[in-house]
Amino acid sequence: MDSPEESQLGKPVRYADQYDASLLFPISRAPKREELGLAGAPPFFGADLWTAFELSWLNPRGKPQVAIAHFTVPCETPNIIESKSLKLYLGSYSGTPFASPDEVRHRLRTDLSEAVWRGAPAPATIGVKLLLPELFDQEPVQELDGLNLDRLDIECTDYMPAPQWLKTVAGEPPVEEVLTSNLLKSNCLVTGQPDWGSVQIRYTGAQIDQEGLLRYLVSFRNHNEFHEQCVERIFMDIWRRCKPSRLAVYARYTRRGGLDINPLRTSHPLQLPANTRTARQ
Repeated sequence: MDSPEESQLGKPVRYADQYDASLLFPISRAPKREELGLAGAPPFFGADLWTAFELSWLNPRGKPQVAIAHFTVPCETPNIIESKSLKLYLGSYSGTPFASPDEVRHRLRTDLSEAVWRGAPAPATIGVKLLLPELFDQEPVQELDGLNLDRLDIECTDYMPAPQWLKTVAGEPPVEEVLTSNLLKSNCLVTGQPDWGSVQIRYTGAQIDQEGLLRYLVSFRNHNEFHEQCVERIFMDIWRRCKPSRLAVYARYTRRGGLDINPLRTSHPLQLPANTRTARQ
């Protein structure tokens, strides 16, 4: 499987305007999961929710069409798609005629499914939804629900992942709560460009020390990893150090290149959230 360094990230490229599925660049999830000590099936469920805001094609008469696309990629897929390659791939639709939005949707589902499931013994398909312009005004903006950790006045000294800050509060009964922060920041694994995000942590179990959790989330500030990998690292660190009976970690990252990526990882089957953007997205 191709490595991130072999992708088009950080390299000059020619932007194609004729449909080209070969532009998609899958990257195996396995190496980063192995760094987390995960072998075989991971101890979580979930999906990566993508939104593509820059999708356009031509109708049979050559008139441009536009849409917003939502992609749902199960975390069980062996691969992610490198985001610049997805941008280039979507851009290749811009000068290509398609008979209908349904044909575009089918082509997107076929190509993206092949890329993310490549190498799997039982390939499946991903979810693809197109929103046409008449539905644009129905797209809501909503912040993540939960108690905002950012209200805490803390001193921050760690800017690389510091899981030692994660701990539970002794002597307190088990709780069920939802905590959020808008202070998540990491960097692209290859280019070092900043990735800004908001994160929601939903758990049941011994109460997690909130100041320590916020320090931990801030500590990703200079860390280089893709969005999906950061969320899996956060999930596993909390799962191992705080030992909740149930845990879900959901992050919404701001868009780059007309794309946002929003991973969810959960210890138990959970209905996927609506792919609703936050104000910063």
